[in-house]
Amino acid sequence: MASPILRKGSIGYGACPDMTGARRLLQLSHSVENAGFEAIWVSDHFHPWFHTNASEYSTWVWMAAAMQEIKIPFGTSVTAPILRYHPAIAAQAFATMETLFGHRVMLGVGTGEAMNEVPLGFQWPKYSERRDRLIEAVQVMKKLWRGGFVDFEGKYYRLKAANLYTKSDVPVFMSAMGPKMARLVGMYGDGIITVSRTADYAKGTIFPNLRAGAEEANRTYDDITKVVEVDIGYDEDYGRAIMAVRKWAPSLLDEIFMTDISDPREIESRESKVTDKQLADVFVIATDENEIIRRIEQYFDCGFDHVYVQLNTFDDDKAVELFRTKVLPYFRK
Repeated sequence: MASPILRKGSIGYGACPDMTGARRLLQLSHSVENAGFEAIWVSDHFHPWFHTNASEYSTWVWMAAAMQEIKIPFGTSVTAPILRYHPAIAAQAFATMETLFGHRVMLGVGTGEAMNEVPLGFQWPKYSERRDRLIEAVQVMKKLWRGGFVDFEGKYYRLKAANLYTKSDVPVFMSAMGPKMARLVGMYGDGIITVSRTADYAKGTIFPNLRAGAEEANRTYDDITKVVEVDIGYDEDYGRAIMAVRKWAPSLLDEIFMTDISDPREIESRESKVTDKQLADVFVIATDENEIIRRIEQYFDCGFDHVYVQLNTFDDDKAVELFRTKVLPYFRK
């Protein structure tokens, strides 16, 4: 069964500090709650994905402040507890948030990007190391949350009689884009977060490997909450809808993930490598509610429990209103 924090068939909102200042994002999140979104997922970066008109700030601080005012569940999408965040510090921070705000705090974790680690002096490891660090990090956090004095001797992390005095039951959602990581999520994660590739890819590749990992670890597949991020470019004019997502074009380039590129100016300079057609193949480009509804429905139909949307638009209030009046009511029928 899915996580009790997230209702099966619910829709959340992707809050992105890269795009919006801290005070404005808080205002927007109030609107999101009032519109009927059932969760807020917050990206967790040190540098933003682009430089022009970008912002960035501490996701954990912002999230804790927002949860004092907004009562729906919050999660990170995603925190990388592998270099700049020691997993024990992440465990303590999220245990603190759960103590303050109850069982509506979710920790999404992933292997991260160089832009969040290299600026702080870390060497950017190969993916295999980042993956192994993430598995160890999840083990460290869960051991600490269970309580008692913990010794841990891993390849990357060590604990010596570490006792987290604030206990916790925060669910860990692990990011997976491909079959190998999906299998590991099945072994270690309480939930999976993936991005909006096709529903057929999720059904034919992600979910079978997730199930295989769960079976290997003697876990129940249905107990793993399945979450997908759907990135949307919205404007009543199609060309402007494409323009709204163009800042994310470098996120389609493997080099951004596999190399130590970390300067947002350099990342942004690669935007022209991606065509409008390539953007439209990955992002939902919508001029009204119909395409949004169609795509969200596909993800629910193929087996996702929860969909959250990141809205890229030149008018956030108009986009949230479209969801309040047209999209969210459709899924409550």
